[in-house]
Amino acid sequence: MKPLNSAPADLTLAERPPRRSAPGQEHGITVSTGLSHAVTLLFAVACGLSVANIYYAQPLLDVMARDLAISPAAIGGVVTVTQIGYALGLIFIVPLGDLLDRRRLIGAQALLSGLALLVVGLAPSAAFLLAGMVAVGLLAVVVQVLVAFAASMAADEERGRTVGTITSGIVIGILLARFVSGGLADIGGWRLVYLVSAVLTVLMACLLFRALPKHERIATRISYPELLVSVVGLFVKEPILRVRAMLAMLIFATFSVFWTSLVLPLSAAPFSLSHTEIGMFGLVGVAGALAAARAGSLADRGFGQYVTGLSLGLMVVSWIPIASMSASLWNLIIGIVLLDLAIQAVHITNQTMIFAVRPDARSRLVGGYMVFYSVGSALGSIASTMVYARAGWIGVCVLGASISLVALLFWAATRRHQPMQIRAD
Repeated sequence: MKPLNSAPADLTLAERPPRRSAPGQEHGITVSTGLSHAVTLLFAVACGLSVANIYYAQPLLDVMARDLAISPAAIGGVVTVTQIGYALGLIFIVPLGDLLDRRRLIGAQALLSGLALLVVGLAPSAAFLLAGMVAVGLLAVVVQVLVAFAASMAADEERGRTVGTITSGIVIGILLARFVSGGLADIGGWRLVYLVSAVLTVLMACLLFRALPKHERIATRISYPELLVSVVGLFVKEPILRVRAMLAMLIFATFSVFWTSLVLPLSAAPFSLSHTEIGMFGLVGVAGALAAARAGSLADRGFGQYVTGLSLGLMVVSWIPIASMSASLWNLIIGIVLLDLAIQAVHITNQTMIFAVRPDARSRLVGGYMVFYSVGSALGSIASTMVYARAGWIGVCVLGASISLVALLFWAATRRHQPMQIRAD
C-alpha cells in the first residue's frame, strides 16, 4: 500500500480518504490497542529520569570546574556539548523509531545512557567529562522515542491524554533536575549525582524492556539515509508540522528566556537567595506542568486550536506578574504557574496534532519537531543573558513577553492553514 499522502490543510483527518490495512498492521506500525494507566505512568517516569540527565550539570558547573581544573570560561562547554549531543540524537537516532523495533531501540539507548553517566561520574579529566556529556545528550533522546512509541500504542481517543501525561513527566524531570542535583551534590559531591543516575537508568532500562508492550512490524525497504531525508519531506508536505514546529521554537525560546535568567535577580539584592532557595521555584513550575496535562484530552476531543490560542494568550499575560516580582515574590510564583501551564499546554497540543497527521512516521515527526524546540531553547538562553546584562530584569520580561506575543500572532496568522479539529483516523 502507498504511504498516506498529505491532505489539504483545511481538511480534518476524518475527511481524508480511508486507509486499508492488513489486520493489525500498516506501514510497519500496529493498530493502536491502548496503554494501561500503569504503563503510561512508567513511560512518564522513564522520560522524566532520562531528560533530567541533560540538566543535572547546570547548578554543578562551579564544583566541576574546581574538581577537574577547568577554567570558568571553559566550563560552560559542558552544557554546550550536551546540547550538541542532544541535537545530533534528534536528527540521527530518533527517526530510527520508524525503522527499527522501538522496544529494543529504547532498551539499548537506556543501557548505553547508564554507561555514559558512569563515564561522567568517574571522569578523571575534562576530556573524559566532555566526551561523556556528549554521549549523555546523544542518548537522552530516548525520551522522544518513548513519546512516539506511546503515541503509536495509545488508543486513538486517548492519544492526547497519553501524550499529556508523558509530557508532564518530562517537564517535571526538567524542573526537578536542578533541585535534585544540588541536593545530592551537597551530600556527596557532584559525581554522586551521575553515579546515582547511572544506577537508576540501568534499572529503568531493565524494567522498560520487561514492561514495554511488544509489537510486530512489517519489514520496510526504506534505507537509513532515505529515512533521514524523509524528515525534510515531512516538513514540505505537512503544513501542521511546519506551523507547530515554529510554535515550539517560539514557546521554548520564551521558556529559556525566563528560566536561564531567573537566578540572576534572585541571587542579587534585595532578594539574595541561595541556590537551594532559587531551585525551589522549579517546584512551583511543577504545578503548571501537571495542570497542562489535560490539554491532551481536550485535543483528543477536537479543541486543539482553541487550547493553543488560549494558552498563547495566557503566556503573554503571565509576564505581567513576573515583571512585578520586586513588589512580592508571590507575583513571581503566580507568573511561573501561568507561564509553565501555558507553554506545556501548547507543547502537548502540538504533539497530539502532529502525531495524528502521519501514524507511520511518528518518530520522524517528533524528531523534526524537537529540533525546533532545541533551537528555540538555545536562542532564548543566549538572548536572555545578553538582555539582562544591558536592561536588567525588566528587559528580560519585555523580551519574554515580545516572543510570546509573536507566537500568538503567528498562530493567528496561520490558523486558516490548519484544521480547527484534528482527530486520528
